[in-house]
Amino acid sequence: MSTKIFVNIRTSDLERSKAFYSALGATLNPAFTDDNAACIVWSDDVYFMAVTHDHFATFTDKQPVDPRTHAQVLIALSRDSREEVDSIIEAGVAAGGSEPTAPSDYGFMYSRDLEDPDGNGVEFFYMDPQAAAQGPEVYLAEQAQA
Repeated sequence: MSTKIFVNIRTSDLERSKAFYSALGATLNPAFTDDNAACIVWSDDVYFMAVTHDHFATFTDKQPVDPRTHAQVLIALSRDSREEVDSIIEAGVAAGGSEPTAPSDYGFMYSRDLEDPDGNGVEFFYMDPQAAAQGPEVYLAEQAQA
């Protein structure tokens, strides 16, 4: 059995969240979407559950935080190229999100941050497959010798 990940994110506007994440290329699973939550499908193994504030509060006895002012989790999703990272960030900004920080380029890895309209943060990154296999220090040392 493979492990699947379901990340619950709060939203004040479920329809807006569905439109936003669809604009990024994610799909919706209607079997797990209702008036309280939407199942946002990134891949066969990665899902977001955009959950209304009231419904989210039923999941925990802890005080939910406002993602516009507090960070509770940092979500990072890989892309297959730097161009795909740029493209998804551009789509997210065009769909009402924002890019809160400048892009980060480490040579072996390129990343950009995106906040959805509710303030939930998602980092999209590309890592050179050779660097991922060898580790960044070995990869950068080899690049310096080339």
